[in-house]
Amino acid sequence: MEIIIGVIAFVLGGILTWVILNSVSNSKYKRLINEAERESDVIKKNKLLEVKEQALQMKSEFEQEVNNRNSKLQVAENKMKQREQSLNQKQEDLQRRKNEVEVVKENLDTQLEIVEKKKQDLEKLHKQEVERLEALSGLSAEELKEKLVEALKDEAQTGAQSYINEIMEEAKMTANKEAKKIVIQSIQRVATETAIENAITVFHIESDEIKGRIIGREGRNIRALEAATGVEIIVDDTPEAIVLSGFDPVRREIARLALHQLVADGRIHPARIEEVVAKVKKQIEEEIIETGKRTAIDLGIHGLHPELIRLVGKMKYRSSYGQNLLQHARETANLCAIMASELGLNVKKAKRAGLLHDIGKVPDDEPELPHALLGMKLAEKYKEKPDICNAIGAHHDEVEMTSLLAPIVQVCDAISGARPGARREIVEAYIKRLNDLEQLALAYPGVLKTYAIQAGRELRVIVGADKISDVETETLSNEIAKKIQDEMTYPGQVKITVIRETRAVSFAK
Repeated sequence: MEIIIGVIAFVLGGILTWVILNSVSNSKYKRLINEAERESDVIKKNKLLEVKEQALQMKSEFEQEVNNRNSKLQVAENKMKQREQSLNQKQEDLQRRKNEVEVVKENLDTQLEIVEKKKQDLEKLHKQEVERLEALSGLSAEELKEKLVEALKDEAQTGAQSYINEIMEEAKMTANKEAKKIVIQSIQRVATETAIENAITVFHIESDEIKGRIIGREGRNIRALEAATGVEIIVDDTPEAIVLSGFDPVRREIARLALHQLVADGRIHPARIEEVVAKVKKQIEEEIIETGKRTAIDLGIHGLHPELIRLVGKMKYRSSYGQNLLQHARETANLCAIMASELGLNVKKAKRAGLLHDIGKVPDDEPELPHALLGMKLAEKYKEKPDICNAIGAHHDEVEMTSLLAPIVQVCDAISGARPGARREIVEAYIKRLNDLEQLALAYPGVLKTYAIQAGRELRVIVGADKISDVETETLSNEIAKKIQDEMTYPGQVKITVIRETRAVSFAK
């Protein structure tokens, strides 16, 4: 029983404790709930305010966008209205023009009908007139037409022949003058150089002590150098100079460069000499090719075969009567270009033929052919055009000229070679040639005096007025020219001037 009472008391105590704790917690919870409700109300109000602000902002942005779109639509609508007005205007114009075209077409149709009617009337009248003329003449229209054509043809031939004769006479009068003008202009527009030495090269040294080293023990160095270069080396008493003698300028240049390198290096012995000469030969060959390329570029000539370029470069080390061959070829090429331009011919072809006209003077081998023919064969071998090959071969009349380039190259070659100072002659041979000229003319009857002037390029012949008439002077001039051409060798051409004058002398006392 006591146990039951204890249990009941414990249960009642627990119940009483729960009731007390529950009442306390309910009041606390209510306070927390009230605070939470107040805070939620504040947050709610803040959020509502934010939402209202955002809504207002979005509304203003939307209204602004709507206004922008409305303004754009208004602009587009205005443009559409303007286009519509423009299209309406164009449509009206087109309709007006269409109406005008229809009116013009109607007028044209009317005029065409009138023209067609008049044409028929004219044909009818023409037929009637032809029939009347046939009846009067007793010939048909075709026969009359043939007679008229024959008469017109004869008249035209007579007039044409007269016109041709006039042109030929005028051409004969002006051709010589124009030709001289072209030649003079060509010569004036080309810069020239004078003749140079062609047999020796002088190698300068710092002191005469080097001469002994070049000669070597018992002359072995100089013999090795001469054998390697093919040039005669003259070491004499000339102070600070050694003479390199030889007719091949390439060999002289190789010897000069080799000597320069040997003297600068200081090692002079046969093995070293052979090594340096081989090196210099290779260097000269490269320089020859470079010179040929540079010459072709300077003259504006393209597409030359590499072997032709090398032959052009070799011209730098060749000379003809003291005139440098490359300079002569360049000068001839420029003259050909100027003359071809004046005559209305192909300038590039003329310049090409002028540059290549003397390549037969610088071949690697020495065949027994004139240089013009050899040059022509080389040009044919390396695929040059036929007219250029003919110009090369015909510039000394070895072959017949088949194009207009050939006489141009021949004339320009003569101009370049015959101008004063272009080529050098031995003094004795020069004096002998002048004497031969004078004696040849003196042998003719009636000749009183002769004078060779302008370095033998002109011969003046004075004849007696009582022995030769004016007509005979022209014959004498032609005969002397022919004899000089047949019997003498000379550069360029020789002008023969025969002078006949009558003098009356009296004295006043």
